[in-house]
Amino acid sequence: MSPRRARRRDVSPPPLRSGVRPTIETHPDGDWEVRPVAGSSTAKTYRCPGCDQEISPSLAHLVAWRPGDEANRRHWHTPCWRARGRRGVKVQRSRNAPRYG
Repeated sequence: MSPRRARRRDVSPPPLRSGVRPTIETHPDGDWEVRPVAGSSTAKTYRCPGCDQEISPSLAHLVAWRPGDEANRRHWHTPCWRARGRRGVKVQRSRNAPRYG
């Protein structure tokens, strides 16, 4: 019996859903493509980079990425996205918050 080979993992991001077109938003930190996500269309939990809290499945939010850099898209709470220019860059976590890599 020969040893099993590990499958290569596909590192490309999953394609965006075709139902909603992203809009281009211009901010002081550059242009961003932004697409709203209906809560009913998600099955995963994401971590918001604005507040470092979880975005639970079934919660409407948005996805943002730099034009041409779809692999680095991030899921944001809508209020966190709107307030990101007014907040500091340091994210405060509670001691009990789970840490994700």
